[in-house]
Amino acid sequence: QVQLVESGGGLVQPGGSLRLSCVASGFTFSTYNMGWFRQAPGKERAFVAALNPNSRYTTYGDSVKGRFTISRDNVQNTVYLQINSLKPEDTGVYYCARGRYFLPKESRGYDYWGQGTQVTVSS
Repeated sequence: QVQLVESGGGLVQPGGSLRLSCVASGFTFSTYNMGWFRQAPGKERAFVAALNPNSRYTTYGDSVKGRFTISRDNVQNTVYLQINSLKPEDTGVYYCARGRYFLPKESRGYDYWGQGTQVTVSS
């Protein structure tokens, strides 16, 4: 079955960096778009980043442009999210998801989701 397992979250001071990983299994990873979303406490899930199978197309949410980078390794079936210059408002649970339709910024464009990894930005 399809599985997406995130890791790499943690407690970081403002201005710090993290690299999140999402290991995929149960499908042909290299043929799917992948994305990252996040959900802050008390808020709806929000789009973070997405990319196509060969990484030639990437897109980002406005609040993370210039600070976050999405990438993938199709040999290791892993999608990454490099997060730099972290801000307190980046705090939340980060989810990776498998793309379904060409709706990269909408949750309904994805059909499978991981359980998430917690990112907390605090001094």
